[in-house]
Amino acid sequence: MTSKRVALALGSGGARGYAHIGVIQVLEERGLEIVTVAGSSMGALVGGLHAAGRLPEYTEWASSLTQLDVLRLLDVSLSAPGAIRAEKIFARVSELVAGALIEDLPIPFTAVATDLLARKEVWFQRGPLDVAIRASVAIPSVITPVVLNGRLLADGGLMDPVPLAPTAAVPCDLTVAVSLNGDRGASSADSPVQESAEERPVEEWLDRFRRSAAQLLDRESLRSLAARFGSRSDREEPEPPLPDDGFEPLPPGLRKLDVMNLSIEAMQSVLIRYRLAGLPPDVMVTVPKDACRTLDFHRATPTIELGRTLTAEALDRAGY
Repeated sequence: MTSKRVALALGSGGARGYAHIGVIQVLEERGLEIVTVAGSSMGALVGGLHAAGRLPEYTEWASSLTQLDVLRLLDVSLSAPGAIRAEKIFARVSELVAGALIEDLPIPFTAVATDLLARKEVWFQRGPLDVAIRASVAIPSVITPVVLNGRLLADGGLMDPVPLAPTAAVPCDLTVAVSLNGDRGASSADSPVQESAEERPVEEWLDRFRRSAAQLLDRESLRSLAARFGSRSDREEPEPPLPDDGFEPLPPGLRKLDVMNLSIEAMQSVLIRYRLAGLPPDVMVTVPKDACRTLDFHRATPTIELGRTLTAEALDRAGY
């Protein structure tokens, strides 16, 4: 029996992209042949390494990283237009692909980046693989952008978070798309939420806010949040009066990077729905946003396993 030919689109989402490794493992274990792959950001990194036949080596290396290892690899920068350069990580990628050219890969591959100046999507289907991956992975304000051939290039997920369109030229039996921006909760993201600009009693919204903030803040910050908004009888001392501007105070521990990540995730959620509505995949694998944080690159093993589980479930539902 001839195996089904799969076109694979791997989405952007920082360290959640380790789930792509689990996706690929399950597809291969079920005898599905990946005949073309496209990726944005971390999807470009995993997809490019798979197309080059070097994903097992990368997986072994990534699975060995501790949190301290990751901190040493990130190259924190105070002056560059990105919080981290991550050149040590990309050096490892370059070492693995060993000068491979995209057009020579055994599997057709596309890395998607964004030209910030021209406001256009850029598809890399020729040239050095490591350069294309580096351009696609430049998360705004997090990883430093690059300039190539006069283009200021950043994360492909800004324009196409799950790039299925670049795979359309290769004949296949099945299209599989992997989104790393699934909803944290059960509520639908399709419909706007009706809200009043009038200040409401704390009791009406505190539980909802704490559930949402739990995806972002550590336990100590949540305890501080609860103390600040809890009933007066729960407080040891009265809080100082808050500015009378109609708003509650920002969550304790909220950083600029958190705000940027949440903003990008909100934008990408809309982009994914519109993009895939026009070109729906046969199988959709959705990894929730709270699987891990953007820079949790020390969590390869559990995130890969999550990708395996979600892919098996998606394939079972679709009958593959």
